[in-house]
This record gives sequence, C-alpha cells and structure tokens, in this order.
Amino acid sequence: MLATGGPLLIKTVGVLKELSEDERTRLIAEAYEKARRDEASRVNWAREEGRREGREMGREEGREEARREAREEGKREQTKNIALKLLKRNVPIDEIVEATGLTLKEIESLG
Repeated sequence: MLATGGPLLIKTVGVLKELSEDERTRLIAEAYEKARRDEASRVNWAREEGRREGREMGREEGREEARREAREEGKREQTKNIALKLLKRNVPIDEIVEATGLTLKEIESLG
C-alpha cells in the first residue's frame, strides 16, 4: 500500500517511524496528543454544560410565560364575568366598556 502512495508518503512514513523510535520524541508526542484530547474533552464538556443550562433557562422561561398567560387569561375571564353581571343589571354598555376595558364587540358577545 505504501508503494502506491508515492515517494512523499514513503518519506513521511519513514520520518514517523524514525520519530517514534526516539523515546523522548515519542513521549513528547504522546503528551501533546493527551493534552489535545484533554482540551477537546473540556471544550465538549463546556459546550454540553452550556446547552444544558440553556435548556434549563428555556424551560424556566417557558414555565414563567405559561404562568403569566394563565394569570392574564384568568383576569380576562374575571373581567368578562363582571361585564356579564353588569349587563344583567341593565348597566349601559358604554359604562361597561369604560369600567372593564372590554370592547363593545366583546361585551355584545357575552349577552
């Protein structure tokens, strides 16, 4: 297989063999490779930790948004109930609009 790689590949393999036979050079290369893998591992861990924190923040923001929407919907329903009671008491619609902040169309759809 090396023979088909051409002279540059053969020379490169020769240099690698020579370097790997030198104990000190081999230890340095191994230490470098270990440091490279450790750094890659730290980067991957940090990336995953950031993603996890981001998901947690997103979930918490989603829960808070759902609570906020539920409170707003509850207030809206309460306002509609008040408007309905005022309609039953024959309070003029323009006063109900002013008191509740509902639109004329919303109030008419209640009755």
